[in-house]
Amino acid sequence: MIKKKFSFTCDKLLSHQQLACCDCYCGIPHQGKNVLIYSNKKTQQKPLLLTGHHGDISAMTFGKRSSPVTLCSASSDYIIIWDIEACQKRTEDGKLAAGTVIGTLLGNVVHLSFCSDDELIAVCSGTTIYVLNSKKQEVICTLNGHLGFLTSAEFCPWNTNILVSTSEDRTFKVWDLKTGAVFYQSFVLGGSPLRSVLFLEEEEQLITGSADGQVWCFSFDDDHKCHLGKKMDLQKMEKRYEMRQETHPQDVAEQSVANKVEISKPVIQMASCGSFAEIQFGQEIDNSWFCVGSSDGLYVVELATSELLTVLYFKDNPTLNIAMAGSWSIYVGSDKSMVVLVSSLFTPCVVLLELCLSNLQRTGEEGGGGFSVFPSSPPLLESPLNAELKRKEPSHPKRKGGIKEKPLVFHSKVKSSGYNTTPRMTMFSAQTNAQKRTSPKKGLLHRNYPENSAAPTEPRTALKIANKQVSCLQYSGDGKKILCGLGDRSVLLYNSCLTGGPTAYIGHDKPVTSVSWSLCRQWWLSAAEDLSLRIWAKSYSEPAIILGDTMFSKPIRGAQFYYLDKFLVLTSGPSLYLYLYNVDLTRDDVKRYKHRSIIKLASCITPSASDITALSAVNDFLSYIVLVSCSDRSIQVLDMNKGAVGSVLHDAHSRAIHCITQNKGSTFTSQAPESYNLFLTSAVTDGVKMWDLRTMRCVRRYENHVNLCHACSSTFSPCGRFIASGSEDKCAYVYDIRASTYLHKLQRHSDTVLSVAFNPAKPELLTGTLDGKLRLFQSSTGSHLSHDTSAAVHCISKVTA
Repeated sequence: MIKKKFSFTCDKLLSHQQLACCDCYCGIPHQGKNVLIYSNKKTQQKPLLLTGHHGDISAMTFGKRSSPVTLCSASSDYIIIWDIEACQKRTEDGKLAAGTVIGTLLGNVVHLSFCSDDELIAVCSGTTIYVLNSKKQEVICTLNGHLGFLTSAEFCPWNTNILVSTSEDRTFKVWDLKTGAVFYQSFVLGGSPLRSVLFLEEEEQLITGSADGQVWCFSFDDDHKCHLGKKMDLQKMEKRYEMRQETHPQDVAEQSVANKVEISKPVIQMASCGSFAEIQFGQEIDNSWFCVGSSDGLYVVELATSELLTVLYFKDNPTLNIAMAGSWSIYVGSDKSMVVLVSSLFTPCVVLLELCLSNLQRTGEEGGGGFSVFPSSPPLLESPLNAELKRKEPSHPKRKGGIKEKPLVFHSKVKSSGYNTTPRMTMFSAQTNAQKRTSPKKGLLHRNYPENSAAPTEPRTALKIANKQVSCLQYSGDGKKILCGLGDRSVLLYNSCLTGGPTAYIGHDKPVTSVSWSLCRQWWLSAAEDLSLRIWAKSYSEPAIILGDTMFSKPIRGAQFYYLDKFLVLTSGPSLYLYLYNVDLTRDDVKRYKHRSIIKLASCITPSASDITALSAVNDFLSYIVLVSCSDRSIQVLDMNKGAVGSVLHDAHSRAIHCITQNKGSTFTSQAPESYNLFLTSAVTDGVKMWDLRTMRCVRRYENHVNLCHACSSTFSPCGRFIASGSEDKCAYVYDIRASTYLHKLQRHSDTVLSVAFNPAKPELLTGTLDGKLRLFQSSTGSHLSHDTSAAVHCISKVTA
């Protein structure tokens, strides 16, 4: 994967000097005032010597265009532009190679940069940026404003009138070259100076890195305002990368102490590796990579997940003769090949390397040893899913002898005589405004969810429902009802449009933590911090089943219906419980206090010694998979067919996961089968991660929202195109599933948004806040949809097809 082209011993140390490298050539200072141009293709060929500077060369760079190849070199006296092909021709003709002086006496130049068409060049000297004409000696503009020495400056590739500069004052500025004004000035990003800046043209994003290994990614909008998208730490990413690579823990324990010493990882130079096509979510997705040249090696980062793909350490390649790098020059070709020029930090040595990025692409992961949410075989004979609830038949005492009792009438019901009813005063009244009732046509039982609708961002309804937090929200399967679990120990049942008064269900002694609808929508459950769970039936104020009374020693962190309503699954402490149940609402008129509903424990699984913090399972179709997260920051995949742990993903987040949710889709729409294998996890201070169950790998990360202390939830939209997340900045965030930056920021909430829920029948989003308020958002393209979903049916075969 890495190939050493050649090594060059210099006459002086070049540890902190900008070097030049392109596809065909590389430039190295020689004897201070001269430049040696080597051919990358023919390294044994005699280098081209360029002379003309009177002072020591401090920076150089090649132009962006492939023809003609242009080099700019800078010293304290001159800024010179060289045409490499023309200089080679002059040398072959026996003449002295000559360049064009475009600037004089600009001071100690530390960085040079061409624009995309090589017409302009930015020169960083002290605290001043000089923008020069590359064709003649002309200063286009002079930019001042940084409080510290400049470290780098780059032109925007899609707008040459925009320039971004970094400085030792730990900020970056976005300049308008037409007016010389500052479009945007960043806040102080960290405690160390910013070293480099990089543009990602396809994503229109800006990345900057500091001397202590911190990397910030900003979205670059049309108004030239930068919004922080994500922050990365090279040391933390390296630790996660090493943990993923560890296959033999005993080998790790035998590592020497020297290998465990942490060193600083300055972001010396960055380069875009382009985008690589990868099959995700049932379609081809372009994932962008970028590389970071640091002191101990080259780090290749996947932008979507903020994770390292690989690290090329100098210590693993002793033939490079470099222990620590001082400066980098990186060029990425169109064929995904990379040419790198590296100078040593402590020795006067420069090495030219060649790498092939295509070898880093993941292969064979789609069908590996992962899992699928869809079952591939029938349940095992000893599977817990085969458990059945034995119902006791009512026993009637046998009568001894005599004539059997027989009914006096032939009907089970006898019409009342009418003695207690009000006498009829009007005998007949003609109906003149009767309308013919139309029955729905066969095959049109419900409207489909609009697949191409926009995300719900238009505020429609705001409602104050309690003085405590809205802990959880869930729509019914037909999208007509919404359950709200509150911090005041109650559960409210609303119409989905939030009109009319709610139905209140009271019985818990502590805040409600989770609510769940059954598939048939005839009953639902609620769990609370009081170590109890209640199953409620429609139109009944009293619970049909109560689980509690010291049955659990710790609060129930998650509970829901499972396996097409056959089971009830819940978590308490380190264990997951699987219950069989039967809801029977009939009661004896004499013994009305006696409940006839039955619940029985079918299985109990303890995946680890750590407490379970979140639970997710699919109930809309048959699935063997149940996902749980534990307090040790791991994700456990439970195979309920075997009643055992199928896979464990350690250190999924930097903090314990408080929310885990699967892409369950909706009965009103269908998605690609691969999409149902996606699930989300949320953790405090660590954003939202999207995982693929088939590979158990994080495929994207979302970090625009603020989540520092509260358990803000996240969820998929029914169409599978959007993700919604709560946030502590009084906003709800809507992400496109294919992009890491937020799509919409739903503002004007009164407090922290804790709960979010999509309507399964139409493009609507409901949010619940810490101060007990609900807000309903509607899609701008979905306002014309019918609210009549009473005829909806559960098309299970459509989802599983």
